[in-house]
Amino acid sequence: MNLHAFLREKNFFTEEECDTIEGAFTKATIPKGEVIVRFNQFSGRVLFIEKGLLRIFYLQDGKDITHFFFNENNFIAPINSILGRGAERYQWEALEACEVSIIPYDEFWKLEERFPRLSRLVMEFAFHMLDLFSEKLNILQFQSAAERYSYFLEMYPELTNRISLGSTASFLGITQQTLSVIRGKKK
Repeated sequence: MNLHAFLREKNFFTEEECDTIEGAFTKATIPKGEVIVRFNQFSGRVLFIEKGLLRIFYLQDGKDITHFFFNENNFIAPINSILGRGAERYQWEALEACEVSIIPYDEFWKLEERFPRLSRLVMEFAFHMLDLFSEKLNILQFQSAAERYSYFLEMYPELTNRISLGSTASFLGITQQTLSVIRGKKK
């Protein structure tokens, strides 16, 4: 879904407002495998994913750890760069070729001044992110590996065939071998 259709679906804006907001964004294509935000770099852009799949990850003791996945109809913003005005703790990688709409963070807030209802959209996004973080913390702390995978299937039902075994396992905090065993039992 393109940004205009997404905004109209929210019923916060008129057709003309959607045109203006969408016009402030720049369309871009990100090739599969490209890292678009790098660890320890500043990135002050807000993205809306129209098509494709992004993975947010970090490196810990030489291991690649998946933090979250973001697919179509999601906004994503580098929180540390935007709020703290510092370097990013995470990297963003395109797991698929992506079509996105991009706007510099400062320009996004200028839009919000013109269209205060954008604040509602930002609040929805913030609450959604808070919920994702809370749920992930819960599954990592209190659930078995099999329960984590079941939750993953509920959380990302449309993504299971789009994400590699390794990325899924690192997201769940388990080994690929453990995930293979769990998946084998589910069949």
